[in-house]
Amino acid sequence: MKAGLVYDPIYLEHDTGDHVENSQRLVAAMSYLKETGIEEKLTCLPSRPALLEELEMIHTTEYISYVKSKAEKGGGWLDPDTVMSPKSYEAALYAAGGLMVAVEAVMKGEVDNAFALVRPPGHHAIHDRAMGFCIFNNMAIAAKFALSKFNLNRILIADFDVHHGNGTQDAFYADPKVLYFSTHQYPFYPGTGWMDETGTGEGEGTTVNFPMAAGWGDEEYLRAFNEVLVPVARRFQPELILVSAGSDAHWADHLAMMRVSVTGFAQMAVVLKQLAAELCQGRLVFTLEGGYNLQVVTSSIKAVFDVLLGNSEIDDPLGKASLARKPEGFDEHIEAIKRIHYLEG
Repeated sequence: MKAGLVYDPIYLEHDTGDHVENSQRLVAAMSYLKETGIEEKLTCLPSRPALLEELEMIHTTEYISYVKSKAEKGGGWLDPDTVMSPKSYEAALYAAGGLMVAVEAVMKGEVDNAFALVRPPGHHAIHDRAMGFCIFNNMAIAAKFALSKFNLNRILIADFDVHHGNGTQDAFYADPKVLYFSTHQYPFYPGTGWMDETGTGEGEGTTVNFPMAAGWGDEEYLRAFNEVLVPVARRFQPELILVSAGSDAHWADHLAMMRVSVTGFAQMAVVLKQLAAELCQGRLVFTLEGGYNLQVVTSSIKAVFDVLLGNSEIDDPLGKASLARKPEGFDEHIEAIKRIHYLEG
């Protein structure tokens, strides 16, 4: 199994200071991949900057120009959560471009699957605005790129970041070619992603939201994947699977209140890899979104690479969350989502 890694030192030059989304996330991850021997088993894929016309598949020309100008003036805040430094525009170009490199390598068969370790992250960014630490929507740009360059008709985007990927949803809400599936804590930032948000027009039914109550963990996430994602994916028959991978649903991540473990992330990756093997010749690409506990980020990235490489043993140094009373109501919740998407029986 040939797994690709996209990484570039330019990602570290998106200098956010002591912001929770900072360069240490990637410094720690790359160090851990090296010290555990995983890096040498990966195929390194050199990143590239996204072209203006590629950014414009999702973002307005005015917004792109504004971000570039902001960097040239030394950086600053794009919104209350999202900060830029002088090199952030360049880093953001390479983040979007890096994910497109991963997609192209998988589509051309140069690697079996890939994980793009990029920053700034992307799934909150909308067409004309930065949001939630995100400048350009790397995932949405990559999906548009794949549809266009490889003449695809159906792409599945799965998003297990703890925050709803409102920007990605918005980009494809009326697009029948992209099935967007998201698990996320609700109610929580950015306030979107309730189960009744299912798409509009020709895209009706191709947005599948699985809002999660604070306190749910591995068992609930795995059931969401097996009982909702798997059947909707089989019905949709994607030609490529893209994954927004955040580790902030982990019980040790202080920005949220979920109870997923590193093992849980690996189990989700296994489901996605099996779906890709069954439905689209194994074509599977992950990209990094959130996750702010460094030990969790590094361990979760390694666990996903272990799955992509076919390693059966998963290291989980933090283990499961300590026992505590979990919120009730999951069975009723999943049944309601199944009814909305015609998955009864």
